[in-house]
Amino acid sequence: QVQLVESGGGLVQPGGSLRLSCAASGTFFGINAMGWYRQAPGKERELVAVITGGGYRSYADSVKGRFTISRDNAKNTVDLQMNSLKPEDTAVYYCNANGVYTARGTSYGYWGQGTQVTVSS
Repeated sequence: QVQLVESGGGLVQPGGSLRLSCAASGTFFGINAMGWYRQAPGKERELVAVITGGGYRSYADSVKGRFTISRDNAKNTVDLQMNSLKPEDTAVYYCNANGVYTARGTSYGYWGQGTQVTVSS
């Protein structure tokens, strides 16, 4: 079993910055992809950014140039640095892990509990 715990959400003014962190714990050998998704009220959950163990990164067009995803493979953590935040970035942000290598094989679809990010003046 894998547990993901997020931290770092909060209230920030437009143009401000926040850093989200997620730590994975449990019994596993490694994780292929870790990422961040978000869900705003009345909208579907959407991918924000993802990073593989080899360092490949992919971002949603709406956050390119403003958000940066990074991870520490040794610590099984993934961070999301969010700069130049806009009101439309307001959402619950979820950490995700896919391709978790365990003694029983590879498993997918782990989620954190979510952390609220509110961008408002």
